[in-house]
Amino acid sequence: MATYWEQYAADEQRRARLARRVVLVVLIVILASVTSWWLLRNYREKQRVNAFLELIRKGDYRTAYTYWGCSVERPCRDYSYEKFLEDWGPKGLYGDVSAIQRGRTHGCTDGVIQILHTRTGDVWLWIDRDSLTLSYAPWPVCNPRIPASSLRGQ
Repeated sequence: MATYWEQYAADEQRRARLARRVVLVVLIVILASVTSWWLLRNYREKQRVNAFLELIRKGDYRTAYTYWGCSVERPCRDYSYEKFLEDWGPKGLYGDVSAIQRGRTHGCTDGVIQILHTRTGDVWLWIDRDSLTLSYAPWPVCNPRIPASSLRGQ
C-alpha cells in the first residue's frame, strides 16, 4: 500500500499533467481562432467580387450593375449604365473576365480593396463592408499617404 506521501506525489503529477493539457488546448484554440479570423476576415467581400465577375462572365450586366448600388432604371449619378458597359461590357475595357487575375487584397476599416490584374492594367475595386457595394477605389491603398509603389512588390 502506498504511503501518504507517495499518493500525494502521484496526485500532484496528475494535476500537473492536467494543467499542461489545459494550457495546451487553450493555446491551440486561440491559435486556431486567430488563424481563422486572419484567413476569413475579408471572405464576404471576396465572395462579392467573385459573384460580380461571374455575372460579367455570364453576360448578366444589368444584375452586375446593381452590385455598384445602381440600376438601369436608377443609374448612379457619376457612373451611368453606358459607362459601366464601356468598362465591363463584352467589348469593354475589362470585359474579358477570363483574362482577369485576382491580386492582393487590402483590408481597410470600412471596406476592402481588391486588385484585379487585367490585360489593360490593374483595376482597384473598393468593396464597402456594410453594404457590399462595389466601386473603384479612390486610392490603391487604405491610407492614401502610403505610396502605392511601395506596396506593389508585396
